[in-house]
Amino acid sequence: MRTLVDDLARRLDAGAVIPYLGPDMLALCLDARVPDNPVALAEIMTSKVSVPHKLRKRLTPAAQFIENFKHRKTVVHLMNGAFAQTPAPSALHLALAGSGAGLWVDTWYDDTMADALSQTREPGSWVQVQGLSQSEHFGHWTGVYSDAGTLLAEMPIAAERILYKPIGSHHPAGNYLVSDSDFVEVLTEIDIQTPIPAAVQTWRTGRHFLFLGCRFDDQLTRCFARQIMKRSSQQHWAVLPHEPTRMEARFLQEQNITRVAMPLARFASLLMDAMRSEVALT
Repeated sequence: MRTLVDDLARRLDAGAVIPYLGPDMLALCLDARVPDNPVALAEIMTSKVSVPHKLRKRLTPAAQFIENFKHRKTVVHLMNGAFAQTPAPSALHLALAGSGAGLWVDTWYDDTMADALSQTREPGSWVQVQGLSQSEHFGHWTGVYSDAGTLLAEMPIAAERILYKPIGSHHPAGNYLVSDSDFVEVLTEIDIQTPIPAAVQTWRTGRHFLFLGCRFDDQLTRCFARQIMKRSSQQHWAVLPHEPTRMEARFLQEQNITRVAMPLARFASLLMDAMRSEVALT
């Protein structure tokens, strides 16, 4: 295991690994204060708006019901409330932000990774690209924002690093893919890569993915991961402390993802030690 972690630290330092973050990364934060899984988020939203009982723990259909009967603005308002707090980045967030990576993929709605980049990177050196809902931004799949939160007309040529939030984020504009219709629109185009920014497609080519805080136990997360990984390398890793489901195991095998079977906190400690050693050698 030490050999693997040392190898990952070297690859991160060289910019050859793309961190791919899921909602379980919030477990590393001392005081997350935001929902850290779809069920918890659904329960927050449905505690404020009445929905059919069978939808109360199902995020995307609950959001769709609210959108249909209470308007899209209500969905956005509820999401903004749920993610109003920004958790203090964990040590791993900060270490990844300060690594040699040039692309980070963050698949949850919180602002933690953006805050980590703000703390570790020079102003103007990174941008954030967020997925957009077609119900609010028809014909536009992504929005590009400066590190200060300003909407940009296009990807700056000088941008050295990209934080890619494929399902949106709280800051700066409350962009969210969360309802059934949001995902249907994206999934009809994602096979031909239309919703995935060209800069992300270019950066991933030939590189490896390191999945942290992710599960692949539903079709939606598998689909996004599969399409974002397309045309990358043939070697990837995922920290999965729990035994994979049958569909997860099949996905890992199909995508050449090696499972690292240890708790995320333990892996984070080992990786950060190896990253510090790598920096000391350079």
